[in-house]
Amino acid sequence: MKKITRELITEFQKLLNPCRLCPRECGVNRPAGALGKCRAGPRIKVASYHQHFGEESSLVGRSGSGTIFLSHCNLACVFCQNYDLSHEGLGRPQTPESVGRMMLALQEMGCHNVNFVTPTPWVPWIVEALAYAQAGGLRIPVIYNTGGYDSVETIRMLDGIIDIYMPDLKYGGNAAAEKYSGVPDYWDRARAALKEMQRQVGDLRIVVGIAQRGLLIRHLVLPDDSAESRSGLEFIAREISPRAAVNVMDQYHPAGKAGLYPKLNRRITGVEYRRVDRIREELGLTAG
Repeated sequence: MKKITRELITEFQKLLNPCRLCPRECGVNRPAGALGKCRAGPRIKVASYHQHFGEESSLVGRSGSGTIFLSHCNLACVFCQNYDLSHEGLGRPQTPESVGRMMLALQEMGCHNVNFVTPTPWVPWIVEALAYAQAGGLRIPVIYNTGGYDSVETIRMLDGIIDIYMPDLKYGGNAAAEKYSGVPDYWDRARAALKEMQRQVGDLRIVVGIAQRGLLIRHLVLPDDSAESRSGLEFIAREISPRAAVNVMDQYHPAGKAGLYPKLNRRITGVEYRRVDRIREELGLTAG
């Protein structure tokens, strides 16, 4: 990780007024407390941090992924599996210094990485927290665990700071994204962001079973092919990398407000999951 200076932190803070951290470009004055679509305020909020053993095996290893669950999200997925965090803002405000101490505590526990979940609304605070952690001796990889709706400008500024990008590719088209996640251009924006992530870190590199650097893409299978999975996976194989690591996930359940949408109001079947994972295999993509 490159050294984070006060000048670099200032450059990230400039993205907050008017706020253009993500593709929504709400334009509000975040430091003054104005709230955009993500509803994130002027202080970073953390719901929890701990050794997490529910992530991909290359992240978990023997000692777990050092996961920091952040509050709020720039998407509005009706089926969000962490609805209380993303929509309801569960969590407590922290200072960048306290978040830096969390990172060092997770490293002391033996975690193989620091894993920021839903970092997009909080990038400037995360960068400042990383400066504190660097000064304290942080040496494990940093993961950017995002819903995929990210600004290329912001991602480009993170070059050299993030070791592992772990974005969702939620949809293979814009129509479902607008209906279920509240953004009309997810497919366009996510594709551009994934290309920049791949440019920075390349394919996922694993050393002695543990991921050290690279891109790991997640795709959650939705009922009735609501995510247009084939389109998304074909894009990854064609325009990201034919060796890209992709985790096709089967844990969907109708959380949040999914019950209001007939197609989403059930769990997926084994047949639905196997169909999408077979597409991944046919395209030659690596199982994440």
